[in-house]
Amino acid sequence: MATDIAKLLQRKQKKVLEYWMNNQLMNEGLRQDLMSNDELRNLSNEFLESLLKALTDKNLKETNSDDLEDVREILAGISISRAQQGYSPAETGIYLFSLKDAIISILQAEVKDDYALLFDAMYNINRLMDSLAIISFETFIKGREEVILRQTDEISEISTPVIRVWDGILALPIIGTLDSARTQVVMESLLQQIVDSGSTIAILDISGVAAVDSLVAQHLIKTVAATRLMGAECIISGIRPEIAQTIVHLGIDLTGIITKATLASALKQAYAMLNLTVRKLEKDKTPQLKVMDRIPILRMGNLLLVTIQIDLYDRLATNLESDLVQMVSKTQAKGVLIDISALSIVDSFMGRILGNIGSMSKILDAETVVVGMQPAVAITLIELGLELKGVHTALNVEKGMELLRIKIGPDEETDSDEDSPE
Repeated sequence: MATDIAKLLQRKQKKVLEYWMNNQLMNEGLRQDLMSNDELRNLSNEFLESLLKALTDKNLKETNSDDLEDVREILAGISISRAQQGYSPAETGIYLFSLKDAIISILQAEVKDDYALLFDAMYNINRLMDSLAIISFETFIKGREEVILRQTDEISEISTPVIRVWDGILALPIIGTLDSARTQVVMESLLQQIVDSGSTIAILDISGVAAVDSLVAQHLIKTVAATRLMGAECIISGIRPEIAQTIVHLGIDLTGIITKATLASALKQAYAMLNLTVRKLEKDKTPQLKVMDRIPILRMGNLLLVTIQIDLYDRLATNLESDLVQMVSKTQAKGVLIDISALSIVDSFMGRILGNIGSMSKILDAETVVVGMQPAVAITLIELGLELKGVHTALNVEKGMELLRIKIGPDEETDSDEDSPE
């Protein structure tokens, strides 16, 4: 009987998988944020294949059979993985019980005419799946405990950071309660950092400790004693009034231990012990270089000459555009020559500024010539789609001056010896 059931389920493996997946996907609590549907199908298919492959007449009745050891191992791995991913025990239980429902549905459809066989098969399947569920819960709890222990260790390490505040000075701020286990972590971390850094002073700051009783005080005294054995001095800071009163009322002897009310006071003491002095620096009176915000514009007759020798940031380029347009209007200049031979690169903003200068100068009846353009600059302007329409170009200043004379015609002021920078 059981052999027939095992073989039946093996033949119906694909159908069992489909029923199982449907049962899982219909569950409103399905966590698709933790595992995608494709990943869930692959995982389910792997487990189902191992289960049905191992299923025989004997182990269907004997759930503790060694034949199912591989199945139990796969299930244990799945349970631990789900615990680490954040699934709840109930969600992992539903994962298995939905498989049991799928198998029973197949059996009810395939052996519905033989009630005795169906009853016996359902009984054995229930026992098998329940035993696997127990294994799943046990390994799930084990996996969850491993996660909790790892997180506890990580939190313990984070909550006891040893900070190197200066050469030879370490600080360890303690927040929360200080029990025996945590005291051991504090001492180990502090002593190891003393060895690694060669520091001679350690500051234990207990500002974040809510209350100090005799046990906490003893832990602090042990930490101070261990630090001194390493050849370093220990200062306890963060002694609030209520903590001081508690220590006195409990009769705890802190004689010989340096204590300070604040971390700042402890640092001051530590600096003094190392013959260090903290002082304010005098304000630097060195005159600061003024950032250029204007490009000089040279007037030569009815021409305006501009030489750009630095990279233009946005404000400088905008000011140049405004200044040139105003100068053209004010002086009735007929030509503007802009030398950009010192620029190795331009951006789209600078390209638009040059185009604007040319367009506005043209409206004011003045020609614009840009000279000294580097090949890289020309390529960049073309790639940016900025062909500088309305702007003439020339190889150098000499060629640019010739081009302007041709464009605007002869003018007696152009050859004048009277130059006026603006």
